[in-house]
Formats: sequence, C-alpha cells, structure tokens
Amino acid sequence: MANTDFVLTLTCPERPGIVHGVSGFLVEHGCDIVDSRQFDSRLSERFYMRVHFAVRREPVTFDRLRQSFAKVAAAYDMDWRMDDAEARPKVLLMVSKSGHCLNDLLYRWRTGQLRIDIPLIVSNHPDFEPLARSYGIPFEHVPVTKDTKPAAEARLLELVAEHDVELVVLARYMQVLSDELCQKLDGRVINIHHSFLPSFKGAKPYAQAFDRGVKVVGATAHYVTPDLDEGPIIEQEVIRVDHSLGPDELAVVGRDAECMALSRAVQWHVERRVLLDGHRTVVFR
Repeated sequence: MANTDFVLTLTCPERPGIVHGVSGFLVEHGCDIVDSRQFDSRLSERFYMRVHFAVRREPVTFDRLRQSFAKVAAAYDMDWRMDDAEARPKVLLMVSKSGHCLNDLLYRWRTGQLRIDIPLIVSNHPDFEPLARSYGIPFEHVPVTKDTKPAAEARLLELVAEHDVELVVLARYMQVLSDELCQKLDGRVINIHHSFLPSFKGAKPYAQAFDRGVKVVGATAHYVTPDLDEGPIIEQEVIRVDHSLGPDELAVVGRDAECMALSRAVQWHVERRVLLDGHRTVVFR
C-alpha cells in the first residue's frame, strides 16, 4: 500500500490567510493534520510553516496533491516543497581521521534512529574503510592535496550526481571546501565543529581551552557556505565542565557534544524541520 503521510514545508511573505489557505486545502483533499508548526519572523516579515499530514481519502495521489497545491502556493508567493514522510533521503558521509561522528551516525542509521540511506562514505584518508565495510557501505578514498583539490572536488560532484545524493555530511572532514563547491551544493552540506571558534583556532583547541580554564565545551552544526565555519546554524550542544578535566578529557567531552549536535542536525534536515531565514535558521523541533 502506498504511503499516505506527507510533509509540507513553506515560506512566504507574511500576510493574513496563509494558515487558512493551507488548512482549507488539506480539508478539501481529505487530509488530516498530524502535526503543524509555524513561525512569523517579524524581522524578515516572512512566514514559515511545516505540516505533517495524512491522506484519508482515496484515490488522492502524491502528484495530484502537489499539482493542486501549486495553485495555493502561487496565490501566496510561497517557496515550498512536499515530501513523502516515509522517504529515506540519500546522505553521503565524508570523514578524515577522526571517526567519532562517522561512527555515531552509522550506529544511529543501523538502529533505525536516522531514516536515511547512506550510499557511500568518502574520505581523503583510507583509515575508515574497514569501518565502512563492517556496515556494508561502499567507501571511496579521494586523496586531497593542493594540486589535486580541483579534481577531488570534481569527483565529489560526480558521486553526488551518480548516487542522487540529497545531503553531504562533513563528519569531521578536515578539508576546506572551495567557494565554487559550496555554491554548487548550497543548502546541501552540513558541517560540525567545536564551539570554541573563534576563541581557540588552529591546532590543539582543547589544550588552549584547558589553559584558559573553560567551564563549558560545545559543538556547532551548520550549513556550509563560502564563509568558513560561519554558515547558518542548525544545532548547538553545550556540556558543562570544570577544573578537574585535562585537555584529553575535555576532548572526549567535546567529541560527545559534536556527535549529539551533528546527529540532531542531520535528522532535522532530512525530516524537513529546517528552513532558512536569511543567515539564520528556523528549526521546527
């Protein structure tokens, strides 16, 4: 039996009647609202909405729903999408030599916590090929040097197209993406980094944090843009620490924070809970 649950997300200029227009459409087409969230941004004067609904009347097809809703969307000048709530978006994972985020995402995928398909893992080092193999996921080693970076990025775009990848996740992939690649994959790449930035940049940030006696350790998951580590923030995790933890122990806490923030960001993205509001995000958790 075809799935009957769908997710509608939209943003448009704020004006009266938007909720009525959406709910009236769903009633007219025999749909029940399972969950509905909305936000009126008074700063940008835009309206944001996510509706999870179920079709109760047969025969109403997904294509017919999309075609019919296009008329409502046009009336309110909406940017919108409608998705199968049970769909499993294809997510490509990238990693370098720190595997905690990769391993966490793979575990959540294997146990069903993340409703995604992982067609491929890509790395600029071969270290995690055995881990990928243990999960039955293809692994591609794409070395990156100053001279080979353009070819490596071209190969990445080929893989994204070949596997119909919706989202690329930099699970501690320690290479800066070029401005051109960021633009081609705009809104489709999520990165994770510790939240010391910009305080403790460069090598050994946890040693720097220890020397300064930090009291919190955190991580930030964000969309990748040409502005390094300054893309729209999706999720942040903060864990309190104290003087008893040395640099190595702080790093362990930091890795936990990175795993939690990244997994939530990926989950919210594939569940269509994240909408862009300029350089900010609206996240319907």
